Amino acid sequence: MATIPADTRLAARGTGTGRLRAVVKAVREAPLTAVVILGGLILVAVLADLIAPYDPTLPVKGAEMFAPPFWMDGGSLAMPLGTDFQGRDILSRLIYGARVSLVVGLMGTLVAGSIGTAMGILSGYVGGWVDQIIMRVTDAWLALPAIVFAIFLAAMVGPSMWNIIVILGAVYWTRYARVIRGEVLTLRERDFVKLAEIAGASKLRVIKKHILPNVMNTATVLASLTVGVVIIAEASLSFLGVGVPPPQPAWGLMLSEARPTLMAGQWWLTVFPGACILLIVLATQLFGDWLRVRLDPQLRNL
Repeated sequence: MATIPADTRLAARGTGTGRLRAVVKAVREAPLTAVVILGGLILVAVLADLIAPYDPTLPVKGAEMFAPPFWMDGGSLAMPLGTDFQGRDILSRLIYGARVSLVVGLMGTLVAGSIGTAMGILSGYVGGWVDQIIMRVTDAWLALPAIVFAIFLAAMVGPSMWNIIVILGAVYWTRYARVIRGEVLTLRERDFVKLAEIAGASKLRVIKKHILPNVMNTATVLASLTVGVVIIAEASLSFLGVGVPPPQPAWGLMLSEARPTLMAGQWWLTVFPGACILLIVLATQLFGDWLRVRLDPQLRNL
């Protein structure tokens, strides 16, 4: 029966310990504010069905419309953040709105990153007429105002959360394609890529084994910085009525519904969803900036 040498076992154990230490170190170095906000919102979104006190789409039985937060006259701890123009609980709508924003932000970023990374690698590595076509399409895409283009597409396909995910992915893929193409143009001249080609490796294998792993850091940083942009875009589309359709709770839709009441004194209807959008975008940008420094060897060694 074959046995594993002791030095091999020690090396494997050392590798596992080293990875664990690296993870612990990364967690300690991560921005505390961003981690707390994002972690809390993710937890709230995942457990929304358990922690939301009421159905976010239906009026609370016996509740008044425009009930204020609990610390104001007429407020109640049963609905701590008040109710909206239909008597729906604001807290419950905010909790479920976190799920909508995170799903759209993460999935929209995933769609945009997948398309943009694939186009950037194809353009940079294959070159020639393929590069020219992809880059001219990218230039034309970048010339279009992102929000206006997204509104046009949303009006064409209709309001829906999953439609918005696809639309935002189709709008924001170009920022990946440009940056990834630049990385690939450098990588394809490196010795390890040339040696793989000389050894007879196919283009697909070179891309899979040598190009893609070396651009993942850049794609990850771009993704972390794109999440906040996508969330703002989704809130903007919902605010304009072409995003997530009612009565599904979305922070941008809540702002849109509360707009007529702002001057009437019901400030909580706009302040609470606006604060949620501000916090999640701030947290994603702080985390993305930290990740950029963490994954950049030049900045990491400063």
